[in-house]
Amino acid sequence: MSRGGLVPQARLSGPTPWVIAIMVALTVIAAATGLALRNIANAAALDVAGGVTVQIIEAQAPLRDQQARAAVRALGGVRGVVSARMVPQGEVDDLLAPWLGAAVDQDLVPVPALIDVRLDGAAGPARVAALRAVLRDVAPAARVDAQGGWLAPVFEAMDSLRWLAVAMVALLAVALAAAVLLSTRSALGAHRQTIEIVHNLGGTDGQIARIFQRLIGLDAALGSLVGLGVGLGAVLGLGSRFAALGAGLIIGGVLGPVDWLVLALVPLAAVVLAVLTARLAVLAALRKML
Repeated sequence: MSRGGLVPQARLSGPTPWVIAIMVALTVIAAATGLALRNIANAAALDVAGGVTVQIIEAQAPLRDQQARAAVRALGGVRGVVSARMVPQGEVDDLLAPWLGAAVDQDLVPVPALIDVRLDGAAGPARVAALRAVLRDVAPAARVDAQGGWLAPVFEAMDSLRWLAVAMVALLAVALAAAVLLSTRSALGAHRQTIEIVHNLGGTDGQIARIFQRLIGLDAALGSLVGLGVGLGAVLGLGSRFAALGAGLIIGGVLGPVDWLVLALVPLAAVVLAVLTARLAVLAALRKML
């Protein structure tokens, strides 16, 4: 009982390999997006975990500068504070330039003095409260905030996008299984008479199922390789574009060796899913057909 005689089909001639190629390419892109977002979130969380920002909100410039210097000295003596750096006015102006313009008039728009504080651990609520207590007397106009709190909405948005990527991968897997199921049923219908003859000659359901498994497996393997190439090409192209931006958060999203290994396993998972779907579909159909 030969596979070619039972279900003759030239490789890549039908729609199934191309459908699988499209599904694999989209899965690779979605998975790479989810992995990059995870890396960005982890890198950002690690970077700001021990970060605290102190703002001296005082309209009078001399008093603001005085309190800022006093705050830096007080913070330098606090246990657990690794560093306390006054942010130069030039850096503050650069941060405000997109909203207030290149030249900010301090008399018209008083800009708070900023102090970047680094702790030896996570900036939890208790540690932030302790810093506020230290600064209450020396810098009454000080406002202390954990940097992680500022980025909480960003982390939530990235987390939502990561779950969206996971959902897309799951939906693409369902779509791939559905495509294989339809292709298998179509092949079964087209070769129904041949299958009945083979079965009457002593062919078992398992033997017939293995023929379709090999057929779908080869289609899935060829389609997966094509899809992997297209998907990796898109990922590398997009990665180079984003890397050219030079933004800190985006740089943290670089894919590591484990991430690339996960992407390389996508075609293998697609082949396994296609073969398993084909086998179950054939066995279920044969039980009804014969």
